[in-house]
Formats: sequence, structure tokens, C-alpha cells
Amino acid sequence: MPQSASDTPSREPASYESALAELDRLVQALESAQLPLDALLDGYRRGAELLAYCRSRLDAVEQQVKVLDGGQLQPWNDPS
Repeated sequence: MPQSASDTPSREPASYESALAELDRLVQALESAQLPLDALLDGYRRGAELLAYCRSRLDAVEQQVKVLDGGQLQPWNDPS
């Protein structure tokens, strides 16, 4: 019996950027409404995993910035 995508272990993205690109492709596929129901559900699950990964990476970077700025997150000043 073949394994479905929900039976296979999740793979962690190589980077934040690759996770964001995969998430973008998933959203486009889900919005097209051309996928079967099982594929839609698998896409939603994968999207939730990617979103959690991106949020955790952003949180980690924010913590590193706080350390570099002496414990306080500084407001962003657009240099332009």
C-alpha cells in the first residue's frame, strides 16, 4: 500500500527563504482549487508546518537582535 504524504515524516526547509518560497507555491496551489481533497489537506498541513518554521526563525533572529542591541529591540528606521 503506498504511503500518503501525511504518513511521511516532515522535512525541514533548508532556509527561511526556501520555506517562504515553498509556502508561496502551496498557497497558490491551494487557491487554484484544482487539487483533490486529500492533496488540499496535505497542503494545508505542510503550510502550517512551514508557517511554524518561519515564525520560529523570525523569533530566533529577533532574540539575536535584542542581544546585539543590549536587550532592547530598537525601532526600525528606514534609511531611505
